[in-house]
Amino acid sequence: MESNQEIISDLKGLINILNDGKEGYNSAAETTKSSELQSVFLEQAAKRGMYAEELRAHLAQHGGSSENESGGALGVLHRTWIDIKQALSSHDDLSILGAIETGEKAALEKFDKVLEDEGTDSDHLEILQKQRTGIREALSEIETYRQRLDTEI
Repeated sequence: MESNQEIISDLKGLINILNDGKEGYNSAAETTKSSELQSVFLEQAAKRGMYAEELRAHLAQHGGSSENESGGALGVLHRTWIDIKQALSSHDDLSILGAIETGEKAALEKFDKVLEDEGTDSDHLEILQKQRTGIREALSEIETYRQRLDTEI
């Protein structure tokens, strides 16, 4: 079993990832000209915000807190979402979807790393597995939109 400090660290890291995703999706929604994609992006941004709140509440149960609403400043995922912002500057939906896809894959890797740790505290496994499933479903949806756009071009 992880120590309380390791649990707090893991949860804070995942909260940062979720906030990065929320920001990325909100930026994508502001940039796309497609009302359909805008709706998808806003829905996913809201889910990431909800996931972050769930983890904040769980973090508090372990004596930690996370006031961070804007994601991680130095992490790999942050750099991925910077790539998304660069794709946004082109206003090209295919580029935006490709960058989001990359971000979602990176988020899944971070969740998997915490979930695969044999010492992961069992009281948050269910939450993390549920959130990982939600991110995986979002990735599938984004991949479908990207493939559809790719064949239209």
